[in-house]
Amino acid sequence: MRGAGVRVLIVGGGVAGLATVAALRGWGATIDVVERLPGPTDSGTGIYLTGNATRVLDVLGLREPVADVAVEITRQRSANQRGRRLFDIDVAALWRGVGPCVSLPRAQLHRALLAGVGDTPIRWGRQPVALVREGDLVAVEFDDDSTERYDLVIGADGVNSTVRRLAFDGQAARNLGQYAYRWLAPRIDDEPVWSVQLGRGRQFLTIPISAEQTYCYYNDGPVADRPGWREELGATYPEPAATMLKALDADPDTLHAGPNQEVVLDSWSRGPVLLIGDAAHATSPNMAQGAAMALEDAYVLAASLATAGSVADALRGYEARRRPRTDWVLSQTHRRDKATGLPPALRDVVLRRLGEQMFRSNYGPLFAQP
Repeated sequence: MRGAGVRVLIVGGGVAGLATVAALRGWGATIDVVERLPGPTDSGTGIYLTGNATRVLDVLGLREPVADVAVEITRQRSANQRGRRLFDIDVAALWRGVGPCVSLPRAQLHRALLAGVGDTPIRWGRQPVALVREGDLVAVEFDDDSTERYDLVIGADGVNSTVRRLAFDGQAARNLGQYAYRWLAPRIDDEPVWSVQLGRGRQFLTIPISAEQTYCYYNDGPVADRPGWREELGATYPEPAATMLKALDADPDTLHAGPNQEVVLDSWSRGPVLLIGDAAHATSPNMAQGAAMALEDAYVLAASLATAGSVADALRGYEARRRPRTDWVLSQTHRRDKATGLPPALRDVVLRRLGEQMFRSNYGPLFAQP
């Protein structure tokens, strides 16, 4: 199908939305992008991109600007909460032939994607308030009281998607019983290692994201913003936990906190309205696949639209191709969360013996092209 004469609305100016703009830029459609935030922001913490994510960035012509500001991660290290090593993974070797694993500030990734969409206009501070099916079209009413009609509406607006709320019977994300804290701290180790310390049902993770900064992540139980979490983290985990927490004394505004959630839907489309990325299939962050799945979604959607005879056929083909892969990621995140919830003594024995094998099994299907 040719894109000439087709009007597409992308709701969301984050990773999923901007990647979709980049993927569709040669198709010929008229593309509008709206984003509820008032403008680009430098806030946020860090992000880790596995090899399947950087592979798609390469296809979209976006890998170089990301690589210029990223740290290439060569090893992942897992330890228990006392700091005793459980297993290491040479991720450079694991993802060889697919793409490098990199980490960077989330704002830097957003800037690289913004640069990659070129002159495609983004209407900031705008979002839909109603979606009404009119035959093969969707009439979209915006919060400025304007209404426009589109052949395809793509909800790329994250785990708390407005498009999902409006078009999918208000289906909400479900909490995973984990409350996560993310912040930035000074980098104290020159080695480019992703490092996690595992407690029972809890994790403390550090990833270098630049020459100066470390991205820190800690997930707790289900209680939102529990008082005393910082003292508990510092007392439970060995260094660098206490040092990383001191960064919050200097700049508490770097802290971002909220529940980990997942989205599971029977279908990602309602007529010519489609959800992609976290809006469609958010999962626990333990496999670092949120951005990777969003990038792959954009690539596969563009291919489906270019080869199908109609928008409806394209959306059916897209979901048939993507769902086995996203279902795999969902199932593996459940397995990994269950493993970290085992009694520590049992978990440590299992991960020492089988951790590397389990890790390779988790990611194996993602080495293939999406």
